[in-house]
Amino acid sequence: MRTRFLAALLIAAAALPAAADAQSGQWVKPPDKLPHIGGGDRTQNLDFLFGALRLAPDDITAKAIEQRIWALWTVSHSDTANLLMTRVKTAIESKDLDVAIQLLDAIIKVKPDYVEAWNRRATIYYMKKDYGHALADIREVLKREPRHFGALSGLGLILQDIGEDKQALEVYRRALALYPKMEHIPDVVKKLQEKVEGRDI
Repeated sequence: MRTRFLAALLIAAAALPAAADAQSGQWVKPPDKLPHIGGGDRTQNLDFLFGALRLAPDDITAKAIEQRIWALWTVSHSDTANLLMTRVKTAIESKDLDVAIQLLDAIIKVKPDYVEAWNRRATIYYMKKDYGHALADIREVLKREPRHFGALSGLGLILQDIGEDKQALEVYRRALALYPKMEHIPDVVKKLQEKVEGRDI
């Protein structure tokens, strides 16, 4: 069902002009500094962290858990991918988005299971207002990691930009179910809920 929805969305987005500005906040991206993550089973570690993220008692605890999740997501287990990702960061900082995309193309070719390369490329396509390619990459992220709250926030932004507020609300709610204390998203959900479903009487 979700696959059919995303496929239809790709077609619809390709036919629509990009909105001039995003209507809500920003794509949730990894922080610049991440904690060092030791060994252990990556899947078990992520399962544990997502359980802790849902139950985090305050924003500071939630943020610390979020950083550990990003730290696991950004590990590529490939020296080539790591080197190229460093160059991607430099290209983005220099606002050379086309070079960043070319580098990410190379990373994905070398390491197609590296979720963060897909997510980073989706983010850059969003920055370029290329929603068709951004949505295609988000689909690849969520196929590999359905809990990727960064990609879900990006999907919500795109849906808002193309006027699909109801679907955006559903996606943001999915993100909040994973990460209830995610920055900005609860406020966005509240506003969208009033717009889509009306105010409570």
